[in-house]
This record gives sequence, C-alpha cells and structure tokens, in this order.
Amino acid sequence: MSEVQSTYSVVRDSWKSLKRSEIYKLHKERMIEWRNGPSFERVEHPTRIDRARSLGFKSKKGFVIVRARVRRGGSHRPKIMGGRRPRRMAYTKITPKKSIQRIAEERTAGKFPNMEVFNSYYVGEDGLYKYYEVILLDRTAPEVYKDSKVSWVAEPQNKGRVYRGLTSAGYKGRGLRTNRSGSDKSRPSIRSNGRLRR
Repeated sequence: MSEVQSTYSVVRDSWKSLKRSEIYKLHKERMIEWRNGPSFERVEHPTRIDRARSLGFKSKKGFVIVRARVRRGGSHRPKIMGGRRPRRMAYTKITPKKSIQRIAEERTAGKFPNMEVFNSYYVGEDGLYKYYEVILLDRTAPEVYKDSKVSWVAEPQNKGRVYRGLTSAGYKGRGLRTNRSGSDKSRPSIRSNGRLRR
C-alpha cells in the first residue's frame, strides 16, 4: 500500500529538486514576471506554504507576506589608479558582511515601517536578482498581541529587531547558530571582536 503524502510534503519535495519537479516551468514564468514587477510587492498567499508555516506564518489578520527583490553577487570597487600590484588592488570582488537575505529583510522593514519583520525565506533567483518572501507582523493587530505564540513581537524591546540582527538570517550571519568552532571572528560581532583582538 503506497503512502499518502500531505500537501506540505509534496510542496517541500518539489522545492528540494526544483529543476526536476513539475512546477519548474511555472517557476521560470514567475521569474520573468517578478523581474518586470516592483522591487517590493505584497502577496496574498505565500509561494512556499510549507516554509512559511514552518517559520511561524498563520493565515489570519496581522500577518503579511511581502516579496522582496535584491541584487545578487558580490560588490565591485572602482579601479585604483596608481602604482600598485593588481594583487594588492583588491577591487575585483568585495564580499558584504551582511547576507543578501538580511539586506532584503532590512529594506522591506523600511518600506513597511508600521510592521515588524518576523522571518523570511528564499523563493528564487535569476541572472540579476534574488527573491525572498518576508513575513511581517502588525504589532497593533489584536490577532497578534493576543496570540500567545507571537505576542512577544508586540513588546517594546523587540521593536526594530531586524536592524539588530535578531531574525533567523541575522543570527546566522552573526555566527550564533554554531559553537565556537567556525565562528571565532564573528562573536559577539565582527566590530567588537576586532576590538578584543587588538
């Protein structure tokens, strides 16, 4: 007797092997549509319902999904005009200290100042951009501050949490998901760690 899969597991398996799944053609069409659309767009339903629900999204008032578009790849500095070796110029590629996902969350928070960033997840990329869907919460909505699982977001000490690296992507970038090994130079932050090592 074959095992019956739930809707969430079917969606999750499709995203794990996207190029071999049935939704790949639809995904390519979405990339064209999203690229021609605005940088920040509020969507009615999450593209990846399994990922959104696992990160705390609920289909009720006070929860908002916004798709954010940010550039991909490393930054480039202008060429240094002077007597330096090309090896010492260091202008070909600059790796940012923040991840692209954190940048997407912060820009979304700036576009929706009355909302609080709860979490975010990846939904696609093309040759120029990466796309993330950001879960936002309305702190003043009764459905939020009366919900025991998410009411902590409405407390004043959690205001502007995305700018302080308190989201899941922020924790990862600050090296707080691993033990000491592998994140020696990022604790408690890159700046303060530099002061400690002087």
